[in-house]
Amino acid sequence: MKPVALLLLAFIVALVPEQRVRAQEAIYIVRHAERLDQSPDSPLSADGVGRAYRLREMLRTAGVTHIFTTELRRTIETAKPLADALRLAPQQLPGADVKPLAARLAALTPHDRALVVGHSNTVPEILRALNVTTPVTIGDTDFANLFIVVPQKDAPPLLLRLKY
Repeated sequence: MKPVALLLLAFIVALVPEQRVRAQEAIYIVRHAERLDQSPDSPLSADGVGRAYRLREMLRTAGVTHIFTTELRRTIETAKPLADALRLAPQQLPGADVKPLAARLAALTPHDRALVVGHSNTVPEILRALNVTTPVTIGDTDFANLFIVVPQKDAPPLLLRLKY
């Protein structure tokens, strides 16, 4: 992770008040990395594997305690390098419905930090489920977004959008 991005992330997390009610410290949300082909359950391409390892390097020291993916290979493979590095078992949820994911995220403790790996059409839905009001669209060829949501007790969540 670039030093400026690390400093910015540390600053934002430091702004979050200690008195939170069922709000996690941070939720990291990405679209899966580049896929090999357009088949329904495509693995990652070589570029996608490289991006998955960049994600690992960005979040290795971010305190991630939970990882959520869909049932599709491209999300599982995007999360795998970080999951292996942190010795976490990703939880797979159906990608078509974000409600079960939103419920799992709401059940996390105030000191948890989660990584969610979704799809171009589900990442905006996930952000809305987390009460982010900033409209987000992700193009078909856009794989580089890292959204960081910092829930607030009595205010809308903070949203940071980085590229990796």
